[in-house]
Amino acid sequence: MSVRHRLALAASILALCVGSPALAEGGLADLPLTQNGGTWKAGHVQGVAVDVRGGFIYYSFTTLLAKYDFSGKLIGTLVGWTGHLGDLDFNPADGKVYGSLEYKEDKAFYIAVIDVARLDRVGVEASGSALFRTVYLPEVVKDYSADLNGDGVFEGDDGKFKGDVVASPDHRYDASGVDGVSFGPAFGHTDGRRYLTVAYGVYGNTTRTDNDQQVLLQYDVTDWDRYASPLTEAAPHHNGPATADAKVFIRTGNTRYGVQNLAYDDASKRWFMGVYPGQKPNWPNYGLYAFDAAAQPKTGDLIGVKAGRGWEQGRVLPLADDGLKDPATGVRGWNQKADVGLQPVGDGLFYLAVNAKTPDGQTADLTLNRWTGDAHKPFVPVTADELRKLADNPAAR
Repeated sequence: MSVRHRLALAASILALCVGSPALAEGGLADLPLTQNGGTWKAGHVQGVAVDVRGGFIYYSFTTLLAKYDFSGKLIGTLVGWTGHLGDLDFNPADGKVYGSLEYKEDKAFYIAVIDVARLDRVGVEASGSALFRTVYLPEVVKDYSADLNGDGVFEGDDGKFKGDVVASPDHRYDASGVDGVSFGPAFGHTDGRRYLTVAYGVYGNTTRTDNDQQVLLQYDVTDWDRYASPLTEAAPHHNGPATADAKVFIRTGNTRYGVQNLAYDDASKRWFMGVYPGQKPNWPNYGLYAFDAAAQPKTGDLIGVKAGRGWEQGRVLPLADDGLKDPATGVRGWNQKADVGLQPVGDGLFYLAVNAKTPDGQTADLTLNRWTGDAHKPFVPVTADELRKLADNPAAR
């Protein structure tokens, strides 16, 4: 292990003995080391959200949202939509869970805003409940439905490439919709107002060159009550902010469906991106990437995205100078599964989910880990003794 990695590991262990205000005020002692998210006749787990102070964990199973308390008791489920509910994050400012929601054939992409405090029983129907509202994202729709080859026909999921949409010549940046979501500071900052950050899904077409960027949008949600509307699947609404507050690009190489899980970690002041590894042989195809919150977006070339005789220009962020480094591309990251559940909870602690299919349906196992800083093993499970040291020494925090 390098000196840098030993220092990072020491800092992580020190954090467990010192703690952070966020966890000191919450239910650190009650954080489960592991939890199972139940088994459901639904899609595989897409993401998790944790309310540390309230003591709840939320799981997105594509067409079902499950709410558990820290003891593992099922509190409630939300059902009743056919779209794709993806990654989740809990917003402590308003006590709601935000998640990405897709209807590709309708060219309708939303953020679901869920008043989870009112989710107190199993089988709540989203369409008949005031606790489920949605906000439309025109910026995503514009890129997803772009007619890039200029033939006057959008060739997407509802066109001649249905069933093989990866082969479509359309979709700006090969955008497939939205997936990862997380609250964090404005790009280039480590403090201040928290913005909802939304990551594009990106198709895994290995023959294109314009899909090697991750695309992230930021939104100030403080006035989103004026947009949040009930979802009627027969007539999807278009109520949402006309533009995003910020749009940035991070060059990682192509991934299958973009950033699946996006997470801002306040302890390290870093954004993490969990992905399904890509399949282009000229890229390292890691499962986890990161960029530092303090990094300043700079206008530069979106390499591979043609514009006239050169490359399209965009606001670009560099990857963090950490992890494994691919000598051919310079891209850095980790061979770490972080694609179905990645949630920081403070003090260098993260929940990581693993999905599994059983004869009875889809399930998810959650494990509390700590960040090590090691390029080869960035996370290790937290022990009961480590957690107890932090919980039993409030004066040391």
